[in-house]
Amino acid sequence: MKRIILALLLTVILAVPAFSQMMDMPMMEHGDGPGMMGDMMGMCLKHAEMMGLTDDQMNKMKPIHFEMQKKQARYKADLKIAKIELMEIMEVKDFDLKKATAGVKKIEGLKTAHHLEMFNAMKEMRTILTDAQFEKMKKMMLMEMGEKKPAGMMMKP
Repeated sequence: MKRIILALLLTVILAVPAFSQMMDMPMMEHGDGPGMMGDMMGMCLKHAEMMGLTDDQMNKMKPIHFEMQKKQARYKADLKIAKIELMEIMEVKDFDLKKATAGVKKIEGLKTAHHLEMFNAMKEMRTILTDAQFEKMKKMMLMEMGEKKPAGMMMKP
């Protein structure tokens, strides 16, 4: 059991510098599913006319979008703080294994809670769209994702 925890902590120690460099990248570039939520909602609002959204649909989507943006900002801040706290615990040679374990669990708990919040918002957002609008949104997301990939990674026709 101690070996597993030690291996996990070593993984975190080695990974934290890489993660800290990635902190300023949008979630979409990290490959996190809920990061797509902001893109989906923003795209719907940006291309409302093309998607055929009604004023009523827009009025329902905007508060969800703003709330999601606030939650995303809180999540990023909380995650950054938790990672700093973990680095602080790990700084000493004879660190407290229980505190380090709790720090790792806190980080994972933040991630899980955030993903679940984003999935709930995504579910709510999708209930506002008609089936045809949802299909248009999916096509736009695929096109958008294809444009963001580096040239070498784009699929060839």
